[in-house]
Amino acid sequence: MLDNMIFKQLMKHSFTIPVEVTYPNGKTEKYGNGAPQVKIKVNEKIPVKDLLRNASITLGEAYMDKKIEVSGSLQVLINSAYESANSFLNNNKFKRFLPKQSHSEESSKNDVQSHYDLGNDFYKLWLDKTMTYSCAYFEKPDDTLEEAQMNKVHHILKKLDPKPGSSLLDIGCGRGTLMLTAAREYNMNVVGITLSEEQYNAVKQRIKDEGLEDQAEVLLEDYRELDHLPFDYITSVGMFEHVGEENLGEYFNTISRYLKSNGVALIHGITRQQGGAYNGWINKYIFPGGYVPGLNENLTHIIESGMQVADIEMLRRHYQRTLEMWTDNFHKVLPEVRKMHDERFIRMWDLYLQACAASFESGNIDVIQYLISKGPSARTLPMTRDYMYKD
Repeated sequence: MLDNMIFKQLMKHSFTIPVEVTYPNGKTEKYGNGAPQVKIKVNEKIPVKDLLRNASITLGEAYMDKKIEVSGSLQVLINSAYESANSFLNNNKFKRFLPKQSHSEESSKNDVQSHYDLGNDFYKLWLDKTMTYSCAYFEKPDDTLEEAQMNKVHHILKKLDPKPGSSLLDIGCGRGTLMLTAAREYNMNVVGITLSEEQYNAVKQRIKDEGLEDQAEVLLEDYRELDHLPFDYITSVGMFEHVGEENLGEYFNTISRYLKSNGVALIHGITRQQGGAYNGWINKYIFPGGYVPGLNENLTHIIESGMQVADIEMLRRHYQRTLEMWTDNFHKVLPEVRKMHDERFIRMWDLYLQACAASFESGNIDVIQYLISKGPSARTLPMTRDYMYKD
């Protein structure tokens, strides 16, 4: 009885939109004014002790296992929860239900479903042709996803103001789109690093196919173990979210060590303006060991590593749109996904994509590009930002 009462209180105070909730006893309650925008069906009671242990895992698994079903947009529902001042996500009265976590929980990952073991066949279904799995950059309202991903690559490279013949290190190079664009279109000498053998083989083949052997090299090794001369420029996209809270200082120190004096780096990654955070459900099922650092946290590490900030740009709305396009693509190919994975996996990924879109939409998380230099800020860069937007 107590579990039901507390769960009903959570539902009652958690949304800014009208919501209809059907409880396990069949009783339906409407919260908010007007016709319900989203309907929630709770098929089994949610034990309070599980919520106390880890709310994000408990509610995420309940949705995956159909203990909770949602009719309507998950993104709208979750965004509403983030925006509600009385939600358990925001109100001190209910914050005891938030996940109680420490990084030590990441030590046991034997049963974690790895994000990167799913293979290219799955990602090819709903990513664009570049196979880029990070925030796109929408210069125009009608940009396709592929166009927006290439916009992102050029936006990053233009910010560096690179000189022909200069050297670039791409830490976490993925499938090589950024580093090979730098070699092919900006006449740079590039090195990419990845820990994925699949990505390494793909980039190596692309280098050969595009005849870039004299300008491009890809290495299969940890970024901290690189034995190369310092570089003029460094890029790193979607990397620092995976190194762990305790390794952030080392990450930025390593970038500083690999940069030449007055060298410039563009670091692009998910950041919380409110401070660093873990998410138990995402860590268990999507990104093992993931940690989203706070803005102040990253700035402190940048400065302590001997570098200075030249420019910061927030791309929150761009990642929201990227995720919404991924969600649309994912829904369109569900028949193909079902040939690979079961319904629990599909519900997990649908929740992940829409919850992340909602988190960006609400400002709970952001994605930020840090333009940084080794030495006085932007000593080698133009005086204004105009150069970033010239063709």
